[in-house]
Amino acid sequence: MADRAQPLSLTRVFAGGGALALLLLLTLGTVLAVWSKATFQQGLGPADWAAIRFTILQALVSAAISVAIGIPTARALARRRFPGRQLLVSLLGAPFILPGIVAVLGIIAVWGRTGYVSAVFGAFGGEPLNIYGYSGVVLAHVFFNLPLATRLILQGWLAIPLEHFRLAAQLGMRTGDVSRQLEWPMLRAVVPGAFLLIFLLCITSFAVALALGGGPRATTVELAIYQALRFDFDLSKAAVLAMIQFGLCTVTAIATLWIATPQSFAIGMGRPPRRWDGREHALVVQDQILLLLVALFLFTPLISIIIKGAPNLLSLPSQVWPSLVNSVLIAIASALLATTLSLALSALIIGLSRRRKRTSQFMEIIGFLSLAASPFVIGTGLFIFLNPYVDPFVWALPITMVVNAVMSLPFALRIILPEMQRTEHFYGRLGSSLGMQRWTLFRLAIWPRLKRPVGFAAGLSAALSMGDLGVIALFAPPDLATLPLTMYRLMAAYQTGAAGGVALLLVAASLALFWAFDRGGRLDHHIR
Repeated sequence: MADRAQPLSLTRVFAGGGALALLLLLTLGTVLAVWSKATFQQGLGPADWAAIRFTILQALVSAAISVAIGIPTARALARRRFPGRQLLVSLLGAPFILPGIVAVLGIIAVWGRTGYVSAVFGAFGGEPLNIYGYSGVVLAHVFFNLPLATRLILQGWLAIPLEHFRLAAQLGMRTGDVSRQLEWPMLRAVVPGAFLLIFLLCITSFAVALALGGGPRATTVELAIYQALRFDFDLSKAAVLAMIQFGLCTVTAIATLWIATPQSFAIGMGRPPRRWDGREHALVVQDQILLLLVALFLFTPLISIIIKGAPNLLSLPSQVWPSLVNSVLIAIASALLATTLSLALSALIIGLSRRRKRTSQFMEIIGFLSLAASPFVIGTGLFIFLNPYVDPFVWALPITMVVNAVMSLPFALRIILPEMQRTEHFYGRLGSSLGMQRWTLFRLAIWPRLKRPVGFAAGLSAALSMGDLGVIALFAPPDLATLPLTMYRLMAAYQTGAAGGVALLLVAASLALFWAFDRGGRLDHHIR
């Protein structure tokens, strides 16, 4: 009876439908615009095929290394308890929200020709390292995605109920037996999806390829699109490359959904996991050494950013401050738009799920459509849309804001939708039975429980937008920039000191926005 008393309101239809239309316009619409300009009869040149091969190769190698190191790292975190463990797990998320161009600067400070590692090699008579090209791109992608792989695989380990490990201990299973009977089935379910997700992120990476790649042998498809539009103004070539990029991402996204399988472990009591295996001294030392090396690999570039940037923070070039204002305004607007679209889509998905479950599931899939479209595919389509009517470079900041919001939408939707589903499940029927109006129910019961995930989603979207160097590099005229673009221009001009100061400023601004939105969602939040 409660379900029958809750028809799909016009507010949900119009708000969710508008969000859905905007998302389709910016993904499939831009793809169709790109398709209309593509002249496939022209074919691809040797440099284009080289870019495709390099894109696939570096993504495969980066994903493989990230997962190969992430598996033992996640195992070590899952079966060890030590002071600072929770802090280490939390800090593993830092590279994900760290602006890409900032992380590249930190990697250069550690692994570059004048970096710390090269200095050590030089002290022993070795040659300095050269991280530009294939090796640098792979190194940077492993830096970004190793924490993601570790967190995804760690969740799989933590999903194994405590009772399974207790039973294994009672049966006298050794560490190898536990690995075969409990850990291997989990890894078969989790690792393929983690690998394909990281592969997808490496395909669509731009800042890393721009700063560390380049040249005929180290150009990705995204970088080739950027060069075709920005320097050659070859719409046809950019369109063909953009379609190839979208095809690669779509195939990867479909493979991720098809290969990823749910785990079949029984439901336990929900107690914190305790391990009785892996207590051999050699395994303990092995896990400790591995965690130490991973921590050094991930956090040394971050520390180097602080060391190199702090002395230059008070003597930054004058163009930095307008860029900071642009970045903050874009990030705030992008975060608000991303969370608004997520709330509207979530409400529509939940409303449709009561009567049209398959339609609801289809809508949810569309909500993640931007994962298959890289920012440059969307940017290329918008360029084609706008170019006959207005100057796209004049609209650089609004276009960047909208594209950043769409690219953040899958993450915001994944945060907000589950919480709204739970809240609607527990309070929707009760509110209907009490005859409450939808707005009253939302204000009194639903919104207090959504504030925390909405704040977190907005903070994450703002941080991701703050560090974006994709679309703005395509559309920005010489006299306009965001903070990441200003930093890249300083690096290109070999002003490494000023670039280090901008990097530290960019990190501080990104973390401040993330904290402000996340903290805002927690204010007056007493719901557990």
